[in-house]
Amino acid sequence: MATYVIGDVQGCYDALQRLLVHVNFTPADDQLWFCGDLIARGPDSLATLNFIKTLGNAAKCVLGNHDLHFLASYFGFSNIKAADKLDQLQQAPNLEELVAWLLQLPLIHQSSDNKQWMVHAGLAPEWTINEAEAAAAAVSKQLKRQPEQIFAIMYGDTPSMWQQAQTEQQQWRFTINACTRMRFCQPDGALSLKEKGSPLKQSGLVPWYEFWRTKTHPELFFGHWAALNGYSPVQDIHALDTGCVWGNTLTAFCIERQQRYSVAAAK
Repeated sequence: MATYVIGDVQGCYDALQRLLVHVNFTPADDQLWFCGDLIARGPDSLATLNFIKTLGNAAKCVLGNHDLHFLASYFGFSNIKAADKLDQLQQAPNLEELVAWLLQLPLIHQSSDNKQWMVHAGLAPEWTINEAEAAAAAVSKQLKRQPEQIFAIMYGDTPSMWQQAQTEQQQWRFTINACTRMRFCQPDGALSLKEKGSPLKQSGLVPWYEFWRTKTHPELFFGHWAALNGYSPVQDIHALDTGCVWGNTLTAFCIERQQRYSVAAAK
């Protein structure tokens, strides 16, 4: 058995299929972990969702910011841009079924022995592992029960620190921002959500994973940050978004072999 953690697919269905051939994926024996942003901006988000959903227990996914934005639009709390290329998905005959499936996906996925975690963007510097787990679980519980309450408060950059969250709604927003949007933080750990580029080009900001360099954590896998091109300098924290939707590569990391595999976005 092999477990492959895959970076942001973003509707790049053909590249995903070629990657699975490349690693000799067998649904009966292997498992795929998807780091979120399954959809948006790529050529075939509908085929991507339908395929991953049919894998059943062979696929484990977390929600990314694009997945959440799509869900928010379904419930009337946002608008989809033409650049997201989601018209086909929005008009799908099984749209309600796909929305229901997405709503039950967590923000953090953990291996059965808790030695590996997967999140789309990262874990807030202020959190302990237990706090991260509880905060993500609270959002997931609400998405399953009353998703409109999440999407009504989801948008916004504040609070920038966990300790500043005074209400349950503020805790939800902070958790979603940390788990699905964060790249950089201020030196004091406050989330800085505007910058998207390479850490080499930023002054005065700190990549979120640097705060975890000296903290106890499981082996962590994340996507979201294509500018990293799959590189994280912190041991046991793995960056997996290699910009497939931007014409680069789609990457998988085999946990058991500690080995990366990639395919080009286009043949």
